[in-house]
Amino acid sequence: MKPLKEVDNLVTLLERAVELWPEKVAWMFDATDERLTFAEVGIRSTRIALALREIGVEPGDRVAVMLRNVPEFPLTWLALAKLGAVLVPVNINYREFDGAHVLAHSGARFAVAADEFVELLTTIAPQTKLERVLRIEDLAYSGRENAVFSAVAEQPANIQYTSGTTGAPKGCVLPHRYWTTLAVGLATDYPAVNDEDVLLTAQPFHYIDPQWNVALGLAAGATLVVLDRFHPSVFWDKVREHEVTWFYCLGLMPTLLLRIPASDADKQHKVRAICASAIPRDLHADLEARWGVPWFEAFGMTETGGDIRMSHEDHDELVGTGCIGRPSRDREAMIAGEDGKPLPRGETGELLLRGIGLMQGYHDDPEATARAFSGGWFHTGDLATMDAQGRVYYVGRTKDMIRRSGENVSADEVERALLLHPEVTVAAVIAVPDDLRGEEIKAYIVGTATDPAALAEFCATKLAYFKVPRYWVFADSLPMTPSERVAKGELRKAADLVAGSYDRVERRWR
Repeated sequence: MKPLKEVDNLVTLLERAVELWPEKVAWMFDATDERLTFAEVGIRSTRIALALREIGVEPGDRVAVMLRNVPEFPLTWLALAKLGAVLVPVNINYREFDGAHVLAHSGARFAVAADEFVELLTTIAPQTKLERVLRIEDLAYSGRENAVFSAVAEQPANIQYTSGTTGAPKGCVLPHRYWTTLAVGLATDYPAVNDEDVLLTAQPFHYIDPQWNVALGLAAGATLVVLDRFHPSVFWDKVREHEVTWFYCLGLMPTLLLRIPASDADKQHKVRAICASAIPRDLHADLEARWGVPWFEAFGMTETGGDIRMSHEDHDELVGTGCIGRPSRDREAMIAGEDGKPLPRGETGELLLRGIGLMQGYHDDPEATARAFSGGWFHTGDLATMDAQGRVYYVGRTKDMIRRSGENVSADEVERALLLHPEVTVAAVIAVPDDLRGEEIKAYIVGTATDPAALAEFCATKLAYFKVPRYWVFADSLPMTPSERVAKGELRKAADLVAGSYDRVERRWR
């Protein structure tokens, strides 16, 4: 048996897990109480692989999958990995226009879909190369349960489409090594997930988090609990019910959890650590005090996997600082200026990454790939700084810096200040062109707050005057990406970015 650190593909990762923990529960699906052991995962994924082979799926074929959080999604993923085929996850919220883009651009020949999505995909099919839409029952196979499969590290396993916050979603070609690098890193370095852990994921399987949680469970022998989706009001009830010991969350999830009324049961759980991306720095200490468990910041992208993580050794010093940690053992990080050259420690520039297990490029988009990997480094589009110890501090997206009257304003900083207001649940800030100041600041607010003057006054107690938004919009909801972030690209599409907002300078609704 290969040592874990030498495993570089999903097929070997699964075979190793089946050999080490055959009778242990690998997956538990909360909505249906369905449980699969590691041995059953191996057998059922093989049956699906053989069924797909009989149907005509060949090595290199792209297969779209449009399913909710049911066992057939990860089973089909592993089956495709065994065949040398490529998974194309399709967002279950897509409709004809965005669904057609993913299917046509990926060149998928087959699709596996729940009954509720078959009509949509059949309608889309003439615009694509799609030959057949398969239902879950088409994957049943009662013949052989044993077959020999193999894979290599650089063989593509996924074409994973980005959230598409600007422009059409791009397809990230993710090889087997992408998944094993991420999973093995979490199992062998901190948090050192092991076979005594119970993991939990609440994201939809078309998004990347549940998939790497599956890979991590295979690497560590940990049981993975899969929720149907994220429900803030009962999330911690599920954590306690399933005796979860470690989980990952991101985006608005920490803030939404903190807004749930406190309970005497808050500290009655078995969680030893929580990993999260974009922990609100002003709420970091409150999160830890509420549930009595450390929260560890982490940074990663669809294109690059797991890149930077806070360690146990650094945690206490860095709570609430905005530090996202140090590069993982498989990553190098550099803070670069506009010329692509490294900046002195402490200066703000673009975060660049390189190492093993990154995407191979954007599918069928060599120009975007070349731009992303210019100079041999992946350009994240994120602004950051690095301290003398090599720890990275997130500043914001390059597109989220607002230039107002010669002052640079970070949208992230303004949003964090607004979220300190008890009546603000979601805050998003964008730039609005302005003839006098170059750019002005516009804030979108979701919550019970409705008084723009009061919010502006509150903001002025937290930030310099030039960072206080001029324009205010109140909404019941905002467009979101699958990673639980506001889809600002959608907000910026408005023909008139001022219309319908409150102008605090002119003290009127525009």
